[in-house]
Amino acid sequence: SENPSVTLFREYLRIDTVHPKPDYDAAVQFLERVGTELGLACQKVEVCQGRVVLILTWQGTNPRLRSILLNSHTDVVPVFEEHWTYPPFEAVKDSQGNIYARGAQDMKCVSIQYLEAIRRLKTEGKSFARTIHLTFVPDEEVGGHKGMEMFVQRPEFKALNVGFAMDEGLASPSDTFSVFYGERSPWWIKVKCTGSPGHGSRFISNTAAEKMHKVINSFLAFRESEKQRLKSDSSLTLGDVTSLNMTMLEGGVSFNVVPSEMAASFDIRIPPTVDLKAFEKQVATWCRDAGEGVTCEFHQKCMDQHITSTEESDPWWKAFSGVCRDMKLQLKLEIFPAATDSRYIRAVRHPAIGFSPMNRTPVLLHDHNEFLNEQIFLRGIEIYARLLTALASVPPLPAEG
Repeated sequence: SENPSVTLFREYLRIDTVHPKPDYDAAVQFLERVGTELGLACQKVEVCQGRVVLILTWQGTNPRLRSILLNSHTDVVPVFEEHWTYPPFEAVKDSQGNIYARGAQDMKCVSIQYLEAIRRLKTEGKSFARTIHLTFVPDEEVGGHKGMEMFVQRPEFKALNVGFAMDEGLASPSDTFSVFYGERSPWWIKVKCTGSPGHGSRFISNTAAEKMHKVINSFLAFRESEKQRLKSDSSLTLGDVTSLNMTMLEGGVSFNVVPSEMAASFDIRIPPTVDLKAFEKQVATWCRDAGEGVTCEFHQKCMDQHITSTEESDPWWKAFSGVCRDMKLQLKLEIFPAATDSRYIRAVRHPAIGFSPMNRTPVLLHDHNEFLNEQIFLRGIEIYARLLTALASVPPLPAEG
């Protein structure tokens, strides 16, 4: 008696696409099968060896108009099975209808909701002026560098003629639905300090450790100030402040040897309201104040700060928000605190919204016992069906003639 959409969702969850060896072939075969059942055109683009982007297309009646892009990623993060109540790739459903599996929230639910919303609309005999493309991309969970980042530079992406994109959001434990119109810029910085080496029994001057102490103090003092700013202002969310964490510390060869070099690595996430050039100067000042022989290198430095309009004058947002008002969905607009493939879409100048229709649900992405209730999942299909109807029916824009 299980709803067929739920059965399909659980089938997808059982495909093991966990890093470091995701079974991408099985995922693509499954999704291609479903797309074929729905009468969608299929295209596969190998952006690099072993990394395929699957494109499913529902052609609109006016292909010259810009399209709607529905993006999702096929990979999931690793699990620690000893902390799970049920095996994480069996998609067990308990008596309350909660479906436990890695990817239940992040983000295999959305992939199937897209497809099942299209199934519903096609069954109702609907057709729309704008084309709808679904892209299923690899490697989002490891940065998207061999997935969406490469795909947006390809001619196959440009040929999609994207007007507006939707991608993943987050669950919300309250009645509201989180909608993300931008993301923080991830910076990964490694600071190296060189200094005088020597025997561990002496008070050696100008050591790498003393300089590293100053560096860490400067970085963590800033971290504390941002932490307190978030704590003291209830209007702020995590995406509105800069988070900073020291994630690695390296150096030394022996207990009795003062090292000539030490290094610390920091993960920094910067909201689009921050002047990135000014912040980079601040980082340089912290390093300079620690003394000579202190250098910093970037292992990731995202400088794109594009955000998507949420003004009612914007035709895409007007269509999106209008459906939500009609369905009495309470929206909470936020900057996404981490990083998704939306940042690559926005970087090539396409508006993108992060939205996963999961309210009254604890945020469990990357966590143990990740689950989604089947009723929340099914409600999401209805929401997407309404959103697609509105977005694919947005009248021709001035730039479209």
